[in-house]
Order: sequence, then C-alpha cells, then structure tokens
Amino acid sequence: MADEFDYDVLVIGAGPGGYVAAIRAAQLGLKVACAESRETLGGTCLNVGCIPSKAMLHASEYFDAAANGTMAKMGIKVTPELDLEAMHAQRRDSVKGLTGGIEFLFKKNKVTWLKGRASFEDAHTLTVGDQKVTAKNVVIATGSSVTPLPGVEIDQKVVVDSTGALELPKVPEHMVVIGGGVIGLELGSVWRRLGAKVTCVEFLDQILPGFDGDIRKESNKIFKKQGIEFKLGTKVTNVAVNGDKATLTVEPAAGGEASTIEADCVLVSIGRKPNTDGLGLEKIGLSPNNRGQIETDHDFRTSVSGVWAIGDVIPGPMLAHKAEDEGIAVAENIAGQHGIVNHDVIPSVVYTWPEVAGVGLTEEAAKEKGEIKVGKFPMMANSRAKTNHEPDGFVKVIADAKTDRVLGVWCIASVAGTMIAQAAQAMEFGATSEDIAYTCHAHPTHSEAVKEAAMAVQGKPIHI
Repeated sequence: MADEFDYDVLVIGAGPGGYVAAIRAAQLGLKVACAESRETLGGTCLNVGCIPSKAMLHASEYFDAAANGTMAKMGIKVTPELDLEAMHAQRRDSVKGLTGGIEFLFKKNKVTWLKGRASFEDAHTLTVGDQKVTAKNVVIATGSSVTPLPGVEIDQKVVVDSTGALELPKVPEHMVVIGGGVIGLELGSVWRRLGAKVTCVEFLDQILPGFDGDIRKESNKIFKKQGIEFKLGTKVTNVAVNGDKATLTVEPAAGGEASTIEADCVLVSIGRKPNTDGLGLEKIGLSPNNRGQIETDHDFRTSVSGVWAIGDVIPGPMLAHKAEDEGIAVAENIAGQHGIVNHDVIPSVVYTWPEVAGVGLTEEAAKEKGEIKVGKFPMMANSRAKTNHEPDGFVKVIADAKTDRVLGVWCIASVAGTMIAQAAQAMEFGATSEDIAYTCHAHPTHSEAVKEAAMAVQGKPIHI
C-alpha cells in the first residue's frame, strides 16, 4: 500500500461490522485504524443492544420459571425474590467483559483506536476528534440509532428507548411498548416476566413485520398466553407525560375513535435509522438514498473511490451478524481478495421465550416467485421439547416444487436461534428438503424438528 497515507484502512465505527473489518484488515497485513467515540468498543450491539438485552432476557427467564410454577412442576420448589440491581450488575459485567475483549483484540492485531467522532474533509482525509488523519481506504461502519416517534420526547425516565429500557431502576407497573417488532417484544417480555403489565401497540395488523405469516400469528398467540396485551392495527397519536406517568392517545390505524392508555413507562421501539449525520458526506459528494442509507455495489464500494460502507448504514436487514460478515468481506476486498456475503441467506432471531427464527423467503414471498412445497412439524411432537415442557411452536420448511431446493425455514422453539444455523448452512450450499430429511440428526434434540419438517415436505413425516 502507498506510504503517503497514515493508514491503509480507516474504519469509522467499532460496532460488530467496524471492529470485525478492522481486525480482518489487520490480519491481512494492512495498517489499520478504527475511529470510535464511545468510551468502549463494540458499538450498539455490545454496549446497549444485543448483548445486554440477552443478559436481561436470560435472567428474567430464570425468574419467571421460578415465579410461574414451571420449576415447581419439575419438583423444584422455590420462592423467588427479585434483586433488580444484582440483575443489572450481571448485565453490566457481561458488557464490560466483552467490550474489553474487543480492546484486547485490537491490541493483539495492532489496530489503532482513534478516540473521537470522525468526519470527512475529503475522500482520504478525516478529522477524528482534534486530529487529522489520512487513509487510502475508508470504511463507513457507523451503524444505526433509534427512530424517533414524531412529537414524542424520550426522557429515559418515563418515555424510554431500548437503551433506557435496559436501565429501568424498578419494575414498571404498566409498560406500553410502541412497536411490535423484535426489540419491543424482547424488552417487553423482560419486564413482563419481572412483574409488569405490558401492552404492545402495533400500527400493522400483526406483530413481527417481515416474518413468515404463520410465524407471526403463532407468536402473537404465544405472547398473549404469556400475558402481553396487544393492540394491533393501532397508532399512537400523542404521549403526554405528567410527573411519573404517561397518557397515550391511540386510535385505529385505519381511522376511528381515539382512546387513551395510562402507563408509568413507555418504550418507543418503532425501528432504527442509519447513522450518517455529522460524517461530512457532502464534502466527498456522497448522498444517502431516500431511506438515509449509503448505497454500495456488491463489493461494498460506494460511488466515491476509496470509500466503502457496511452494516446498518447500507441497505439490508439491520443485524449484527450481517454487519460482521460484511466486515470480513470488505476487508478482504480492500486487500485484493474476493469477499462476498450471500444476502439471501441471513437468519433473523427474536430472543423471546420461545425464540423465533427464520432464514430465506417467507411462504408469502416464495409463492410470488413460483410453485412451492411446504412442510410443518409441531414442537409438541418433538421428544426433547416435550420432555423439557416446551411444547409451543413449530418448524416450517419451504421448498421449490420443481427442484426441491430449500427457499426458507422458519421456526418457533426454545432454541430456535441455534436451530436456524443448520437451515442457513443448508441453504448456503443449495440443499434440498430431501438433503435435510436424509441427514441423520442426533436424538433427542430440538433440531430433529427441522428434519421432520423437511420430511413433511417430502410427504414422509414419521412422528405426525
């Protein structure tokens, strides 16, 4: 690489995409820096997103199992007492360990951490904090932030976003979640398990937009059974805060009479938006599209030579594992190798109880492309799920009617997030439903349900 630059690669942002890109580029022999303004590395995911929310989900599942009689049914008699501060402490400890681990990996791989916000002066010169640096290649990996609800102020006390919902000092009496997507359902389920009444208000007529239709309906039934109240096809028109209480005004999404909901905590969770403000993109002639995203080609190049982009800031699902794979690919492309990401095979997971996961096409989308075959298998017929008292959910395999190639796999199960990896791997290598059906699965495991669903596609189910 040319010596006239301070760095071969400068990555803006140290989230899952950014830190992975920086480490991989360094492994390939490039001189690398990563600009990050947080006091810790790891971005939203490690600091206030994926990791801390999973810590709270996991802990709250234990509490709920003790409190709702699940443990008692298995002969374990306990009377739980919630120590919320200790629960928060173990969450913070998990975050500290993992973000510190990224800092260790930076040092191990000789990645320079430039502390401060980065902004372009030109395509190869950036201001980071109070210094100017140059780089032959710049990777924009600035991630995303919470989409605000117009007219609603987030004070992180009564009205919170996902970050504030992780730090609540006490269990709300009534939490209203605005938005029935992944983040709202995960965090809403945490506080429901810990004792809050939870009402979810969703503009659409069903939760989990983008997921398979059968999965959306079944998930709704399961969460309602767990105690979450849903107001679907409903929009929030106003949130008024008075002291430590909030009054929400809602009305049917299609129009109609308004009503109010009283709550002591409101979680705004209507999506995320790409972080491009303050980057100085106008100085290099780079304009985001109408969704605020930076467009790239297949290799993650932007329209400006030497400037690349990955993760939440470009089109596609806003998922940490997508960003990580793109981080590896962009580093390899910069180094002259051939990094690729198959964006048709990116799994999605909702870490509720049970988990919800999917990869590939929904049944609705698959039908639009041609004739299909579908196989389903209920978890209540799976020996491991039944033994573990986890009967909710099913696995669904969608295959092309002519070629039998798997087009999509969707599941609801206690370990759906782990099970979906097998489906993604099978689809990555062009597997048919017959390939899955005739692959020997260990017994007894939840993953046998994937095999059985594939056998159902073949018309040869054994256990149903």
